[in-house]
Amino acid sequence: MNDQIRELQTIIRDKTASRGDFMFSADRLVALKIRLVVEEGLNQLPYKECMVTTPTAKYCEAMEQGLRDCCRSIRIGKILIQSDEETQRAKVYYAKFPPDIYRRKVLLMYPILSTGNTVIEAVKVLIEHGVQPSVIILLSLFSTPHGEFSIRQ
Repeated sequence: MNDQIRELQTIIRDKTASRGDFMFSADRLVALKIRLVVEEGLNQLPYKECMVTTPTAKYCEAMEQGLRDCCRSIRIGKILIQSDEETQRAKVYYAKFPPDIYRRKVLLMYPILSTGNTVIEAVKVLIEHGVQPSVIILLSLFSTPHGEFSIRQ
């Protein structure tokens, strides 16, 4: 049980909920619970370890789709930051946000946190656009200890 499940259960039990809100919340709740049960079953299967090269862009797309699957009318901004392989310096190439981003809570989705340099740069860009650091929530799938340490500084 978590806050999202509580919210979804509240909506589907509310007799004043619209049909659209009921259906959206019920579909999300069923999918979430089924997914959790299936994932736990898969955890019981054997596996073998292997090394892979990770395509970061695909994870970004998957995270955005996952967010859109959970939130129908969410406003999404974009930041393109690349790190130089040799110097590890992050450079911002593109940033576009909703005009009122400074009034919002921000989910900063960064799938693979290795050095932390690009996340730190992204936070700087958000601050430059008036976002307070206290409203930035970092969502990451994978992190190195070094990356986690860097962003906590």
